[in-house]
Amino acid sequence: NAEKIDVTFMDADGSERSMQARVLGTAPRYDVALLETIDKANAPITYLGDSDNMRIGDWVMAIGNPFGLSHSVSVGIISAKDRREIAPSGRAGFYNFLQTDASINPGNSGGPLLNIQGEVIGINTAIINYAQSIGFSIPSNMVSHIVAQLVEHGEVHRGWLGVGIDPLPEEMTEKNKSNNGVVVTSVFEGDPAHQAGLKVGE
Repeated sequence: NAEKIDVTFMDADGSERSMQARVLGTAPRYDVALLETIDKANAPITYLGDSDNMRIGDWVMAIGNPFGLSHSVSVGIISAKDRREIAPSGRAGFYNFLQTDASINPGNSGGPLLNIQGEVIGINTAIINYAQSIGFSIPSNMVSHIVAQLVEHGEVHRGWLGVGIDPLPEEMTEKNKSNNGVVVTSVFEGDPAHQAGLKVGE
């Protein structure tokens, strides 16, 4: 609900310039928004890399404004992938974070996580307050999917089943020698799973 948005860039000579921008779409559950600068011709450009290609131990660089210290850079490695148990600011969302030990602090949020080719492979978004050098970034491949929907719809449309689930009981995992799967505990009337005939207990 901002009345005006300014995006500030730093040029190669260290000088700053600002451009007005407008919101094309938001995805609050992902902590992502898509902005368009009014002066597109003179905006600096970087490219989204393939976050799936990042390996644990790969070098990365985080850029942001930690504690108001503008255009700060920190370096580190990818510490882990596919972190789903993190809820930024208590928000439960659909995340699949890259974990990095590149220093991320309040003010880094929204800044890029770059690979050594200078491609954006993540958006810095979360930290663990009581820890040091444990930060999290939204993977660029997830961002690409979100951005495509924001361009088309202005919001993210997600598929849904309409079921409640539980992990497989121990006797089933032992029998199948696998814990891949879930048990349906409830089916919501009128939702796609109900219309398809899915039953509780399957």
